[in-house]
Amino acid sequence: MELVKILVEESFANERIDKMLSTYHKDWSRTQVQQWIKDGLVLVNDQKVKGNYKCQLHDSITVSIPAPESLDVEPEEMDLDIFYEDEDVLVVNKPRGMVVHPAPGHSSGTLVNGLMAHCKDLSGINGVLRPGIVHRIDKDTSGLLMVAKNDRAHESLVNQLVQKTVTRKYRAIVHGVIPHDVGTIDAPIGRDPKDRQSMTVTEVNSKEAVTHFNVIQRFKEYTFIECQLETGRTHQIRVHMKYIGYPLAGDPKYGPKKTLPIEGQALHAGILGFTHPKTGEYMEFEAPLPTEFEHLLQVLKNNY
Repeated sequence: MELVKILVEESFANERIDKMLSTYHKDWSRTQVQQWIKDGLVLVNDQKVKGNYKCQLHDSITVSIPAPESLDVEPEEMDLDIFYEDEDVLVVNKPRGMVVHPAPGHSSGTLVNGLMAHCKDLSGINGVLRPGIVHRIDKDTSGLLMVAKNDRAHESLVNQLVQKTVTRKYRAIVHGVIPHDVGTIDAPIGRDPKDRQSMTVTEVNSKEAVTHFNVIQRFKEYTFIECQLETGRTHQIRVHMKYIGYPLAGDPKYGPKKTLPIEGQALHAGILGFTHPKTGEYMEFEAPLPTEFEHLLQVLKNNY
């Protein structure tokens, strides 16, 4: 464990300690500092404080930086579809069937394994099993993900998600023919009390969830749509479309058993846009539909 001692100067007096420390040391993100404070690793005049403590002139601050946690996840060489990369962020197109990050007992074959082999610098805010991961998409959902290569970039991207300024548009095929061209689903999502592995629309222990959608093409028994996320809850599009009576084709958890010939839900994260953490430039990327998705659309045009 490394000890860092700081004496508060006049320029930092009356400033919140979490903000002060992240400003004082450029390599420390505010989120990381807040976690150190919660863990009791930041002392002011040998006393623990809260993150909103206002620094006083000549305060003596001691920061105990914990040793890096050992990472059991091994790098694996993969043919990743990288759409963009610089020293701060990376945008990758995840294929259907790939898990984003390892979980206890499942530490190989994930996107994180491939990212660790591709680049050595990934943010550590999300812990040792999810380095660089800012947001996720389900195993059987394909499409674009943004990855943070340092903690400051991670903090910026997470803040953009919280402030709902990230553009996330998905293409999906759903059961049924949606009669109206556009719609918004504003319904809170939480754990299903009858099945803890599933999510559902509920007022109990739930969080706000908003999905906008528009119809691209209608078929006899299905509809091809685009969804835009305002929030990012677990399984949000899958749960919301089921809630309004148009579950995703191929969805093994929320859809009917009789469906299109596809393994997993017909859902693709096709458009991703965000403000670059360092330059402030808005960047937007688009990934074409996977081959199996295009094939499904052709099947629908020919048979449905």
